Amino acid sequence: MKRRFVRRLVPLVTAIAALTALPTASVAQGTQPRPPGSHRQFAVGPQYDSTHVYVEPGTEQAFAASWVATFGGTTIGPNATQVTPTPSRTLSELILSPVGTLSVFDYTTPVPHPFGTERTGWLVTDLDQAVRAARADGTAVTVAPFADPIGRDAVVQFPGGINAQLYVHTAPPSYPGLASVPENRLYLSPDAVGAFLRSYLAFTQGRVVSDDRRADGAAIGRPGTTYRLLRLTSGFGTTTVAVTDGHLPHPFGRELTGYGVPDLGATLKRAKDAGASVLWGPVSAGGRDSAMVRFPGGYIAEIHTG
Repeated sequence: MKRRFVRRLVPLVTAIAALTALPTASVAQGTQPRPPGSHRQFAVGPQYDSTHVYVEPGTEQAFAASWVATFGGTTIGPNATQVTPTPSRTLSELILSPVGTLSVFDYTTPVPHPFGTERTGWLVTDLDQAVRAARADGTAVTVAPFADPIGRDAVVQFPGGINAQLYVHTAPPSYPGLASVPENRLYLSPDAVGAFLRSYLAFTQGRVVSDDRRADGAAIGRPGTTYRLLRLTSGFGTTTVAVTDGHLPHPFGRELTGYGVPDLGATLKRAKDAGASVLWGPVSAGGRDSAMVRFPGGYIAEIHTG
């Protein structure tokens, strides 16, 4: 009896040892995402995280004028310059508004791939370390670090196809604080959201503020339905993630950013007076009133209160 017990015990111990060794091997191979907080914080502040706005050719001035008339703020530029690692030319303008910072590009040449697909530009404390951390946290570096006229940049892609540009300036910038922090608005499928959250939260050192699995579909143009809505926060600002089946009416999913204002009606009036058009809403859902607005040059923004 004792010999039979020992013969059964040895294979069991061997199997347990093999199983407990697997996570260590995976970590060594770099296949496991790192938990949030396992590297330094790279964010500087949400006023330095700009939405990248690619306007229709020749409309940069009309867009900037309409935006400032709607929200207030100041502009820097436009300047004719090259902001990509391969030859190109764009009029580049920075808009510093109380509801968020925008980097506006009006290209006079074709836009080199993959530029135009990045949603935001995030100022980081150290570009090379941020790129290494992004890779370790499960992103793909789609554009390796390169020099631009005032600093250095790289483009990374989070799972789910979410692109962000990381940047540093040779002379550190100084922008005023924001009256309201804009929302980076993402639309993902149920298949992609898990991998995205692991990577995004690890790199940004962010956290989930709320996870509503029955959010009111009226907020994304589908009244009478529900969807999953996550709200995230980090040093890079606020992010909302709409998890949907992809059955979205225009223009939902075309907007990059949502902007908070104290009076939606007054803001929409100023926008229309400045040449913008309201594409959807206003609608009340999820404790806020919101509308979708198209500005001159084609930029679509969500604007909300609440």
